[in-house]
Amino acid sequence: MSVVHSALARVPAPLRDLIIKHRELVRFVVVGGTCFVITTGLWYGLKLTVLTTKPITALAAAILVAMIVNYVLSREWSFQTRGGREGHHEAALFFLVSTIAVGLNLVPETISRYVFDLQVPAVGVLTQEVSDFVSGSIVGTLLGMVFRWWALKKFVFPHADVRPERAGGVALLRSALDGESGHSEQVA
Repeated sequence: MSVVHSALARVPAPLRDLIIKHRELVRFVVVGGTCFVITTGLWYGLKLTVLTTKPITALAAAILVAMIVNYVLSREWSFQTRGGREGHHEAALFFLVSTIAVGLNLVPETISRYVFDLQVPAVGVLTQEVSDFVSGSIVGTLLGMVFRWWALKKFVFPHADVRPERAGGVALLRSALDGESGHSEQVA
């Protein structure tokens, strides 16, 4: 039994059915969370070392690295059954959508720093860093995520069920979980 089967077997049936039904969104959020950790780690690593005077550049570089990871994980896992475009066209659209999302991600921190002047020396270092985290990592990421979810499904991976589901697909998952929990009902 896979880790996913084992974890889902412990989730109450109504929530489990909801997770399975919206598995694409759940996977998208997991990929987004992974890329959030990558972005935040790289951003602070760059901002506190080699790009101390260029926090926006540090954030943009971190987002670019996470964007590449995001493409691979989105294509091969989040949207594994979606497609409908040639590979190079799909990749170009993905990076165009992601570039727009990067712009959206940078807007809150740019406003925080340069419109509200929440940067040293106008404010203390702690205020600057909390403001950067809230505006860049939370608000910016949420804006970018909502836009990406909509645009990826609409433009990049527009057609559902064009690529065969890999082993461990929904039917196999549900039958395995129903077998373990004693359910014999058929789920469509």
